[in-house]
Amino acid sequence: MNPLRGGNAGGGDAIRVRDPSPELRDVVVTGVGTLGAFGAGREALAAGLRAGVPQLSPVERPPGYHRTHSARTAALVTERNLARWVPPAAARRMGLPSRFAVAASMMAVEDAGLSREHVTPEIAARGAVFLGTAFGAALFSEQLLTEIFRDPEQASPFRFAESVANAPTAQVALALGITGANVTLTLREASPLAAIAGAAREIALGRADWALAGGVEEISPLLHAALDRFRALARPHGSGPETARPLDARRDGFVAAEGATVLLLESAERAAERGATVRARVRGAIQATDPTAPATSWGCGVDELAEALAAGLARHRVLPEEIGLVVSGASGARRGDLLEGQVLRAGWEGAELPPVTAPKGATGEYGGFIAGAAVLAMEQGLVAAPRWFEEEDEGVGINPAAALDGRPDRTVLVSTLAAAGAAAWLLLDPA
Repeated sequence: MNPLRGGNAGGGDAIRVRDPSPELRDVVVTGVGTLGAFGAGREALAAGLRAGVPQLSPVERPPGYHRTHSARTAALVTERNLARWVPPAAARRMGLPSRFAVAASMMAVEDAGLSREHVTPEIAARGAVFLGTAFGAALFSEQLLTEIFRDPEQASPFRFAESVANAPTAQVALALGITGANVTLTLREASPLAAIAGAAREIALGRADWALAGGVEEISPLLHAALDRFRALARPHGSGPETARPLDARRDGFVAAEGATVLLLESAERAAERGATVRARVRGAIQATDPTAPATSWGCGVDELAEALAAGLARHRVLPEEIGLVVSGASGARRGDLLEGQVLRAGWEGAELPPVTAPKGATGEYGGFIAGAAVLAMEQGLVAAPRWFEEEDEGVGINPAAALDGRPDRTVLVSTLAAAGAAAWLLLDPA
């Protein structure tokens, strides 16, 4: 039996956004906001995907942080003038993750044809904010702990308020006056898709009419050094840049990236009433856990994850041949990419996979950019140019797509498998 066609395996709590039940509403994507090393906005992300490799910057190396031959660079946000989206007076009270999240959220609002003035108290009361982050406010947490260790009485209350993982979510709500659900998820690499799933569920169940959802991350020197010490990052080779090679046999880790990506989701009814441009339709989401995963890496639960994916697709009435593109969360991680390839191939049970794109080869890992890349693929048929791919890994068994023949006219599957076992998949339909 093809595991995508049925079975009784569990797959977490899947939203059935397009279920015919009258109590559930259709959910659509009408706006995309993003900020990364590639720049600000959807067109900057599109240019980054076409380039195929991330824009890298040197990471500061305080004494004692990095090893001698450690990774040297990351895909850092170099644009610090965010005044168009974050008023300077407000920015002074925010850490970098909050600034990134508010800026990306305002871009998503603009991209959806709205403005701050459109968000009246009545509309704000029916809104929600769901953001995912792998590590939270790394720099402020480090600075706060340093102050506490030196002299607890001198610890900054300001830094404490911005040191918690949910600070960016709260700042987005404050910036727009949103008084609905305010949720932060920390599920490593799966955090952004899990946040989008939660927001879509909130709208589908009628608890909100619209939501801002996605992911945000900052890469501090200490976090970068810690990831390197776990051997998670791509290694430097000679004088050449560190390169993430998702799905490639030569991969040796991912390139860390910071920034934010936020989607504006709303009920299809609300979008139609205001004449909004629908960029994609959320068909559903699936979440699961790999019980074999250790706390710091990926597991080997291929069967469990494939069965969870199968059960979720069956609930959403999606067959393998109805999926026109897979937007993969493969990042260049040795074990993570292997698991990703094995789960997908198990799902298709030997049949040919649809085209697979791996945008993290162009954007780096973290920042939720996979969500923006998926919407761009829906709209423009745009996939990340795999300039880093040279040698297929037999264990993975996937050669990432170099291009698409037009926009996908079938369902797009967005996939992320996280270290420590979380898994999240998002199903998008053409507008």
